[in-house]
Amino acid sequence: MTKVKIVTDSTADLSEELVRELGISVVPLSITIDGVTFLDRVDITPQEFLTKMKQSTELPKSSQPAVGHFVELYDQLGSDGSEIISIHMTGGMSGTVASAENAARISESKVTVIDSMYISRALAFQVVEAAKMAKAGHTKDEIIKRVEKIKENSTLFVTVDTLENLVKGGRIGKGKALIGSLLNIKPIASLQDGVYTPVSKVRSHAKIVKFLSEKFAEDVRNKTIKGVAIAQVDAVELATNLKDAIKKLTGYTDVDIVETTPVISTHTGPGAIGFMYYVE
Repeated sequence: MTKVKIVTDSTADLSEELVRELGISVVPLSITIDGVTFLDRVDITPQEFLTKMKQSTELPKSSQPAVGHFVELYDQLGSDGSEIISIHMTGGMSGTVASAENAARISESKVTVIDSMYISRALAFQVVEAAKMAKAGHTKDEIIKRVEKIKENSTLFVTVDTLENLVKGGRIGKGKALIGSLLNIKPIASLQDGVYTPVSKVRSHAKIVKFLSEKFAEDVRNKTIKGVAIAQVDAVELATNLKDAIKKLTGYTDVDIVETTPVISTHTGPGAIGFMYYVE
């Protein structure tokens, strides 16, 4: 039977231990801050990046991996006849999927590229399940079918504490940001069809926790919870409060809190959280 190998990118927010244990290949994106370029989670940690971002006058820029980097990896992984499934962050926010698709056309290996339509641990839900199935000897088609099912049943919300990075990144206008800051507005958005989509506005952290925990309780009713994670940018307290509220409302306790990648925090700024889950 043909072996299947799994590739993803550094925005999946996976721990090094899990990557090693499941044999996942992770391609890093790069971040440029004050003219210096770093490889995500290779040359710079999320914490180091946060310190630099707070001191920087301009918004850091993230770049997708080069096509050549993917080609090299695909050729190496497929040299023993293995097939490759490469699952990446949403094409709505990065050119990473496009880079991977171009590389798949050039590579001598058999590569299937999947746009996860998500980021962070919502991307990881798909990657981890694919890697576990590959390890258990499932076929490429079986794995792809399962990944598509997880994608369909996943939800991701993002909340930001400051509108500064959204303005610098051109996602909202300065006038809106000024009004938002004066009113202490915290926007809540979802990643719908892979695109940042505003869903609500609240005025306090307590209201963020209330909105997200109630939405979660509603979505998981009479369903099996398969995975829950909170990715945070300098927002441990908010993430912990949300985890506690979820436990109180639903009794569910297995919620991972992780530091998110600089690729995401450059868009959100400090104080942001990403809340994601999938159910069946």
